[in-house]
Amino acid sequence: MSIPARADGRKPDELRPVSFVPNFAPNSTGSVLVRYGATQVICAATIEPGVPTWMKQQGVKGGWLTAEYSMLPYSTHERKARDINKGRLDGRTVEIQRLIGRSLRAAIDLDRLGQNTLWLDCDVLQADGGTRTASITGAYVAARLAVQKLLDAGKIRENPLIDSVAAVSVGTFAGQSLLDLAYVEDKDAEVDFNVVMTGQGKFVEVQGTGEESTFSHDQLNELLALAQKGLREISAAQASFLARQLLAT
Repeated sequence: MSIPARADGRKPDELRPVSFVPNFAPNSTGSVLVRYGATQVICAATIEPGVPTWMKQQGVKGGWLTAEYSMLPYSTHERKARDINKGRLDGRTVEIQRLIGRSLRAAIDLDRLGQNTLWLDCDVLQADGGTRTASITGAYVAARLAVQKLLDAGKIRENPLIDSVAAVSVGTFAGQSLLDLAYVEDKDAEVDFNVVMTGQGKFVEVQGTGEESTFSHDQLNELLALAQKGLREISAAQASFLARQLLAT
């Protein structure tokens, strides 16, 4: 029995094309435009001297990393109002930027960062599913480019990034387990997961829910295996891109 093709012609275990455009935000310390298929996110890393007041008050050593996430008004089919015009961040925005921050902090030794703050700004230019996973993947690449500038300038002695980190979605759509859901699949998925993993293959976070269905232990294992396959490929794409960029500097 043949497996039906997805809307974009991909196989169930196939990623959308993943790519990075360097120096997309030249005023930041390091930046990329990351693409997961039609989804496009600007990820910019800015390193500023100093740490939050609470760290000084509590005597916490090292640096800090924090993330902000937003969807530009024209990133979706219907215009999305800016949070600033609503007077507050919506719950989804808060959840995603906390996820990005947690994910990147899992891959960094903050003591090595020194008394600096690494800001990660992820702005969705075009949304077609997987904006949070693309943001995490792109944020790591932007952070690595930014850190290299500190190393080259002699402002830090060791690379604080002790591992890479990437993310991808998996889910069940029309009874089929799929890797890297586009919007047409994500919006009607019966089961939906976002999986964050380091380059060494350690899980950072697994967010999963049965949107319109339950799932078995075997299905959970199948989805996690699918995510691991995709994340190994994304990690390799990150490493290849960074090798070319860092060699050129």
